[in-house]
Amino acid sequence: MNFEYTDKVKGLIQQVQDFMDRYIYPVEQELNAYYTIPENFWTVHPKIEELKELAKSAGLWNLFLPKEYGELSPGLSNLEYAPLAELMGRCKWASEIFNCSAPDTGNMEVLAKYGNAQQQKQWLEPLMNGTIRSAFLMTEPDVASSDATNIETSIRAEGDEYVINGRKWWSSGAMHPNCKVAIVMGKTDANAQRHIQQSMILVPMDTPGLKIVRPLNVFGSYDAPEGHAEILLENVRVPKSNILLGEGRGFEIAQGRLGPGRIHHCMRLIGAAQRSLELMCQRVASRQAFGRTIKDFSSIRQDIARSRCEIEQARLLTLSAADKMDRHGNKVAKDLISMIKIVAPQMAQTVVDRAIQAHGGMGVCSDTPLPGFFAYARIIRIADGPDEVHMYQLGRNTVKAMM
Repeated sequence: MNFEYTDKVKGLIQQVQDFMDRYIYPVEQELNAYYTIPENFWTVHPKIEELKELAKSAGLWNLFLPKEYGELSPGLSNLEYAPLAELMGRCKWASEIFNCSAPDTGNMEVLAKYGNAQQQKQWLEPLMNGTIRSAFLMTEPDVASSDATNIETSIRAEGDEYVINGRKWWSSGAMHPNCKVAIVMGKTDANAQRHIQQSMILVPMDTPGLKIVRPLNVFGSYDAPEGHAEILLENVRVPKSNILLGEGRGFEIAQGRLGPGRIHHCMRLIGAAQRSLELMCQRVASRQAFGRTIKDFSSIRQDIARSRCEIEQARLLTLSAADKMDRHGNKVAKDLISMIKIVAPQMAQTVVDRAIQAHGGMGVCSDTPLPGFFAYARIIRIADGPDEVHMYQLGRNTVKAMM
């Protein structure tokens, strides 16, 4: 493994870092405050679109898309994208500015890899241009969705259409005012073999029968303007041409979609943890308690040292996973992807928690990005496969490999 970056990637790292310093950090507090006001939740702050145009004109756009997707891609490997995603993770909403935010990244990868020419023209192109947003509807309230084969939403063929019925929740991105399409996972054949019952289908958000029941909050925050929605699908009719790849291919698509998505989250969480450590160091060097600067207390130094070790361990494991994905594919890299999905969110949660503690009361309010980082890390311990599922599979694979 060689984790030395090419001159091209070093240049992109510097560009993204300069962009963050010049344009994103100066307005971070303003935008965070804007989305604490309920009437602003499902609107787009004008600066978001301004920043996106600046990023696009600078060539810092769609950096996530793997190089095997030809003309659609900027040509970066997962390993090359890793440090860029880490930089974006230092601000909760920064990845959107570079058109690199979930769930759009995963949906674009699905359309690029599995979509036909018409589907790519209608949905992938505007997503790549950043003129629309999208949602991914997989999780359901009535079943344990950590096992994707439990999904009960029905996708029934009727003439030239599919009729969709079901209830989804934690449909990230669905509340965004520019969300125009959702990828919906459901069952086209409940009697088929377990892993070929499911299919994925494209559903425009304005299709009759698709109803947003409510936005869901996360630790009291609505994650505006993308949000997470509970959605009812009642006799939703779409053309048969909206199916992705074909009936019974949904589980296959889900596995292909979630591999890169999991590692993208981990990359961003390393950035969040790194910034939290930096904020912690600045705080403890500037405050005094009991006649001493806080940085001089042994317990604080130990927390800083542990945090630095844990961040670097997670960073190297993430780079290793990205390297294996690039060289051998997501399937071969599945154990490393599970490892980093287990390690990075817990690491970030722990590091952010230490930073919060060092900040005292300031650490739990929106004057710092720490509460948002903590919530993000805690969510990703559930999203894209909970810790327990990854540990179960990794443990099973490890025993099998050792026998």
